Amino acid sequence: MGGFDFPLALCYDMLKKEVTKMTYEEVMAAAKNCVGDKCFACPICNGKACGNKLPGPGAKGDGAVRNYEAWRKIYLNMDTIYENQPIDTSVELFGKHFAYPFFAGPVGAIQMHYSDKYNDITYNDVLVSACCQNGIAAFTGDGVDAQVMEGATKAIQGAKGVGIPTIKPWNKEVIAEKAKLVVQSGAFAVAMDIDGAGLPFLKNLTPPAGSKTVEELKEIISLTNIPFLIKGIMSVKGAKKAAEAGAHGIVVSNHGGRVLEGCAATADVLEEIVNAVGGSMKIFVDGGIRSGGDVFKALAMGADGVIIARPFVTALFGGGEAGVTAYVKKIGAELEDAMSMCGATGIKEIKRDMIRR
Repeated sequence: MGGFDFPLALCYDMLKKEVTKMTYEEVMAAAKNCVGDKCFACPICNGKACGNKLPGPGAKGDGAVRNYEAWRKIYLNMDTIYENQPIDTSVELFGKHFAYPFFAGPVGAIQMHYSDKYNDITYNDVLVSACCQNGIAAFTGDGVDAQVMEGATKAIQGAKGVGIPTIKPWNKEVIAEKAKLVVQSGAFAVAMDIDGAGLPFLKNLTPPAGSKTVEELKEIISLTNIPFLIKGIMSVKGAKKAAEAGAHGIVVSNHGGRVLEGCAATADVLEEIVNAVGGSMKIFVDGGIRSGGDVFKALAMGADGVIIARPFVTALFGGGEAGVTAYVKKIGAELEDAMSMCGATGIKEIKRDMIRR
């Protein structure tokens, strides 16, 4: 190859990836044939078709629908009277540079909720690699099987630490073992989905797992020397407890509406949480965010980053790495468009007055 020492296998992999480029429409069409019988690979993932099917991608009651519809009630304020400049969607978080301020969310029990095309290990393996290649990071899921966290942290290690393993609120002995794997992986941050306390398989463990006190969280956070995010915060009270525990960030999340019927939508509590603890820690939000415009809305309300979970599942099932790439580019392009039409040429320029409720 022109005198360059270029490994043939690497060349083949690059050519193969070039051939397997897919449009987002192609990805979604392919997903319908392999995503299982509980998810319908809907053009817009709004929680209506899958309803309250559990197990599956549904929710308790109308929690998933409520999350989605809350973002629909927020509008963008168009303003194109500003100096014409290139749009920069990149962001710095925890010392890392990312192409976009949105990330893939953690998903577990892949075979139970979707189909056997992937399991938790193979899903995380593809997701972490594909997200890294596209300039963002993936949160990985956790499970009862110890191999799930082992596989996730191995994938993150292969991506040079670009990934955020998410540990469920197990008992302290199990958490300590998983924390060792996190440290070994070189992950740049770690999370705990504290709202997983509402999942039945955690409640039935011996010794029991589930909710944690502030003191217990302090001990857990001390197990790793990297930024620690507490996921599943839905009130100012909870946010302040997370801050007291020493968390470096929180995720405003209700677990996709899967753990508590009657819970508020994340968009409805985000601003009050930002007003209470913003500036003292990084604030992420998930739940029903389905477009680059939604990402813009969350940032305008004060979030530092956004997490999207379920649509990454259908993207990956529909096209593997090519599917993830297509989805990232879709959301990225929508975010760039929203920024250009509202007068923000950089992420830090996105302000509250660019949206209306």
